[in-house]
Amino acid sequence: MAVQYAVKAEVVNIQFDTPQKDDIFLVDTNVWYWLSYTKASTSALPYQINDYPAYLRKVISAQGLLLYCGLSLAELAHNIEQVERKIFSTTLNTKEYRHNYSTERANVVAEVVAAWSQVTSIAVSTDVTVDETTTNASLTRFQTQLLDGYDLLILEAMDKAGIVQVITDDGDYVTVPGIKVFTANRNVITTARNQGKLITR
Repeated sequence: MAVQYAVKAEVVNIQFDTPQKDDIFLVDTNVWYWLSYTKASTSALPYQINDYPAYLRKVISAQGLLLYCGLSLAELAHNIEQVERKIFSTTLNTKEYRHNYSTERANVVAEVVAAWSQVTSIAVSTDVTVDETTTNASLTRFQTQLLDGYDLLILEAMDKAGIVQVITDDGDYVTVPGIKVFTANRNVITTARNQGKLITR
């Protein structure tokens, strides 16, 4: 069953968008994953590993600014470790894989270090201090916007930096008013069009 999003953000289809020099985008973890992880194709759809890296290249070519949030390292490392574990064995749990197979663990570390190096070489950090003020703001947002914990904190980083544009495949972001979601997610694009929230710049 398709997810039924209540779209409050403006949505831009990256397949038909031309980035501008004054564009500033926060890039969500899923996009960094598809750009930087060498085995991303084992767990991605073709459009994810094609459209998002192509759009990032367009932003760089236009001299736009790409931002990452330090919280993305935790999510990226987790995702890479999960895929590496599944490639190695479908029967091991994460703790067994992490602690009992040192060579495999070294491979995971190498993949994460290489991926993060690529992120930091093309983007600038925008971070958020995870303190009581930030967690309280995230909890307030959690009550009205359908996001997971990572996304709540990444949105706080966006707010702190005054950024309203995010490149992501994650449809949860469209529930956030006042931002622009740049995506290639077909379901999100169709839903945004049907709700009058798909825009062309």
